[in-house]
Amino acid sequence: MFYWAIMFLVVALIAGVIGLGGAASLAMNAAYICFVVGLILLIIHAFSGAAHKAPRV
Repeated sequence: MFYWAIMFLVVALIAGVIGLGGAASLAMNAAYICFVVGLILLIIHAFSGAAHKAPRV
């Protein structure tokens, strides 16, 4: 998810430099959504991984 967020951010920056405000806004919103979803999944993974550790053999 963070990879896609960075890619959409790069697309938004390039579109902004070129002057395509609508495309830049759309790409920036997509980057924000990907970042938030990735952050939520990271937090869920961190807490669920700590709660379900397998015993060492």
